[in-house]
Amino acid sequence: LPQHLASLATAAQEEAQQSRQQLQVQRQEVARLQEQLSRARQDGERWASALQRAQREAMERDATRGAEQARQQELIRDMKGRLLELLREKDALWQKTEGIDTPMPSPAPRDVGLCSRCRKDFRLLSRRYNCRLCQGKVCHACSVDVGKQGRCCLLCYQQRHPQAT
Repeated sequence: LPQHLASLATAAQEEAQQSRQQLQVQRQEVARLQEQLSRARQDGERWASALQRAQREAMERDATRGAEQARQQELIRDMKGRLLELLREKDALWQKTEGIDTPMPSPAPRDVGLCSRCRKDFRLLSRRYNCRLCQGKVCHACSVDVGKQGRCCLLCYQQRHPQAT
């Protein structure tokens, strides 16, 4: 019997040792899980803080955007009002000038002359050419370039070159 009790005591000690070891492993697991939980809570707090900050910034942006939009609408309203004022002013000026006769064209500068063919005024942009055959003054449209001889009027050119017509 004492031997049996001794073997039972030894078995109980071994079982107690194994239970202590399992308890130690479980305590370590609990400590590791508590550490993960603590980190998860910290991460959650950081994310919640970041979310609150992002929401606050979004609300501030919306408020700024709303204020800017209100300023732009006010500017558009002012511009429309100014446009209406300018249109009324234009209409008033038009009504004042309606009875006024159109001004006479300014007289041509002296010694400018007219094209002998089409009667067009020679001005700054319409050049005058002397016909090399009849010495008449003609414009660019009424003259023909005959090479080294210069330009001549269409009438003289057609008389000299009947096949051209």
